[in-house]
Amino acid sequence: MNGLFEFWYMLPVSVVFATVALGSGVEGATFFSPFFILVLGLDPMTAIGAGLITEVFGFSSGLYSYVRRRLIDYRMGGQLLAVAVPMALAGTYAAHFIADDILKTILGMGLVAVAISFVRTPDAETVSALNDDAVVDADEAERCVTPSDGEEVCYRVFNRTEGLFTGGIGGLFIGMVSTGLGEMNGYLLLQRCRIPSRVAIATSVFVVAVTALVASAGHVVEFVRAGGDQLTQLLHLLLWVVPGVVVGGQVGPAVAERIPDRVLELGMGVLFLLVSGILLAEVALT
Repeated sequence: MNGLFEFWYMLPVSVVFATVALGSGVEGATFFSPFFILVLGLDPMTAIGAGLITEVFGFSSGLYSYVRRRLIDYRMGGQLLAVAVPMALAGTYAAHFIADDILKTILGMGLVAVAISFVRTPDAETVSALNDDAVVDADEAERCVTPSDGEEVCYRVFNRTEGLFTGGIGGLFIGMVSTGLGEMNGYLLLQRCRIPSRVAIATSVFVVAVTALVASAGHVVEFVRAGGDQLTQLLHLLLWVVPGVVVGGQVGPAVAERIPDRVLELGMGVLFLLVSGILLAEVALT
């Protein structure tokens, strides 16, 4: 069926994808781009651009929810944006010269390593070594965030330099393949920087929302220039996807607040294994 109702089924699919994405801080494009390619049959560049545009709407909705909950560490978020945004712009430019399959294979294998680190429970000796290393690159002052529920969350940020470096790599990937920054942030902010899960996810959503907005601008220009059937198909798709991700953007943050840190880490480990499997399967099938 063609026309306005061609993609009607994307409404419930979008709600589910956005809920998972905003509940974990992972980009919605991580799910949407492979889905657009494998299920809808879009070409990779169109799917990546559509995934980024979709992500902007979904993460903007979730960002509004996290802002109301007052859970964002704007200081850390600003530092990450300072490296992620320029790298995202560089990635958007480089995407026209590097094969998508190569990038997705590298990202897929990287996510496997990240997933294993989330799922595996380190022994006492490993934890002690991590603690000693982290203190070298820790903020001296304790930070505190007071959410809307009034329960103050205080913490120190460890391995900040490592977090900024990895955020830059994530920014490069989000520009090239529409995903990677949320996964990188999830690993660094939770495990290495040791920011509490509610604050880490909210901060990651803030960083990804702004970076995706910048990275998607170039793709929007290309769609408008192309015009014709490609632009019409994109508009019909967004007609159903945008309302879905807006709804999911409100549900996801509420879900994240009710999940304990360790459960969230295990869940993200399984999620990243699933995402890496999707990316590698996408490479094998295209």
